[in-house]
Amino acid sequence: MYEPIRTKSVHRMADDAPDRIPHRSREEELDIQLAGHLAALLAVTDEIGDDVAADRIAQQVARLRGAPPARHAGLTGSAPADLHRRAHALAGRALVVAASRADTAAAILAAERMDAHTAALARFRPVGAP
Repeated sequence: MYEPIRTKSVHRMADDAPDRIPHRSREEELDIQLAGHLAALLAVTDEIGDDVAADRIAQQVARLRGAPPARHAGLTGSAPADLHRRAHALAGRALVVAASRADTAAAILAAERMDAHTAALARFRPVGAP
């Protein structure tokens, strides 16, 4: 009734070759995540027009990725206050990841950027507003 199987199966069990599956360490994953947050921060910083800060962020992204980042070419047309809020949030995310991976240089840069965007946002708030 049944014909015997004469060829090897093309399917493979997951445990057959554990060394063939590429795995990244936690540090590598955090590097990728930090580089992504900083690259997003770089795009917003370029749009704001802060060239000095953008160059410092680009140096950190290049250090993490091993290659210089692509610089932001397009503009979103967002209001300056919205850009500063977005940049503040991105710097906060970068700070959390940098602290998690004990990257002092990136953590200091992210904290400085958060302070700069907090100060910039204070200029957009009306006097007496909370």
